[in-house]
Formats: sequence, structure tokens, C-alpha cells
Amino acid sequence: MEYKGKVALITGAGRGIGRGIAQMYASQGATVIIAEQNTEDGRKAETELRLSGGRAYFYPLDVRQPQAISSFMVDVEKQYGRIDILVNNAGVSRWKSPYELTVEEWDDIVHTNLRSVFLCSREAAKVMRCHGGGAIVNIASTRAIMSEPDSEAYAASKGGIVALTHALALSFSADKIRVNAISPGWIETGDYDELRPIDHAQHPAGRVGTPEDVARACLFFTAEGNDFITGTNLILDGGMTRKMIYEP
Repeated sequence: MEYKGKVALITGAGRGIGRGIAQMYASQGATVIIAEQNTEDGRKAETELRLSGGRAYFYPLDVRQPQAISSFMVDVEKQYGRIDILVNNAGVSRWKSPYELTVEEWDDIVHTNLRSVFLCSREAAKVMRCHGGGAIVNIASTRAIMSEPDSEAYAASKGGIVALTHALALSFSADKIRVNAISPGWIETGDYDELRPIDHAQHPAGRVGTPEDVARACLFFTAEGNDFITGTNLILDGGMTRKMIYEP
């Protein structure tokens, strides 16, 4: 229970990868702050974690709103006394031709996925530096380094997270705040049993990823004993980005 007494704040923790990360920290004894825009998802996650014995608290947060982020971090410090861990997980995607993608749609994706990482990290770091430091993990994507068509805004936002991560790692180092990123590949957040054998077989690791895989990587990055690791981007994709693929 290395995380007992720690306060872990996870954005977008109402479902999917974010909920898996929240569950993992709760199981390790941390007090988990569920920051989620969707109230129904946030309350469900809070209830689920509490029923399993975890300390979890839901707070509604729209990470596109700078003032809301600032006020939220102040409120968390007042209520819980500190922030030890921040996982920037909130994100949206939209697959649309670059010929048709509007400026408003571009801005929504970039503000949600990228700008929020900067703002949440900055405001959380203001709290962390007053309490001896902390650890930040940013959830990027393998789409930062590889793409499919019609994913420009999403790819740009995730690539920006990788670059922002090593910049923040240097800026926050004097305050003993470590910053790392995780770039997941295919992480199945739906019905894992519905996946086909070929879905698993195409991965060198032999299976599709799960939210628990991402959560375990978060635990690794935020463990106190791993304080020599900062500014790193971990590719978590079952080996897919190392696999050469040729047309038959």
C-alpha cells in the first residue's frame, strides 16, 4: 500500500482508461479525486470505487475552462491538504477529413487534450511545490508518432503532450516534481471478450491492451523509488510500433 496517505487526482476518470487508473490508485490506498465533466459517469465511478473499499471523491470539471481548473486545484488543496499525483487523462477524439474539420472542432480537441494538460499541470504544481513535490503523468498516444487518415487534430494534440511533457519536466525539476508521459496503443475499454483472435494475434505481446496496463504504468512512474525517471514517454502498445508490416 505504497500510496496510502497520497492524494491522486485523475482527469477524465469517469470511464475507460481514466476509471481504470482511478481504480488502481484506490486499490493501493490512495485518496482518489475523480475529475470528470460527465456527472453521471463521475458519480458511477465514485460509487464503484467506494463499494470496493476505496477512498474516492467525484468533482465535476470541464478541463476546457482555465478558471475552473484553477479554482478546482485550490479547492482540492483546501479539502485534502495536498496533491501528490496528477494524471492528465481527459481527452476527446474526432475522425474527420482535414478538408471538412472546422476551426471550432480543432480548438475543442486541442483545448481538451493539450491545453488542459498544461493548465492542470501548472495549477497542480503550485500545490505540489508547497508540499515537497509530486509526480505528474500525461496520457498521450502512439498517434503522436503514427497515424491513420483524418486524425490531424487528435494526432497534433497527442504529439504536443509528448513535447510538453519533457518541457514541464525541466521547468518543474527544481520543485521536485517529476513529469512523464504514457503513449498507449490499442487499449480496449469496451467488451474485451468481443475481440477477435486476430486482434490479439497482431500484437507482438499476444494480446490487446487493457486500462489496467496503463494504470500499472502510472503506478511505476509515480512510485517514490522511481525518482530518477522524468521527462520520459513510455510507448505502451504491445510492440505494435516496432512491427514492420508489408502488403502480401
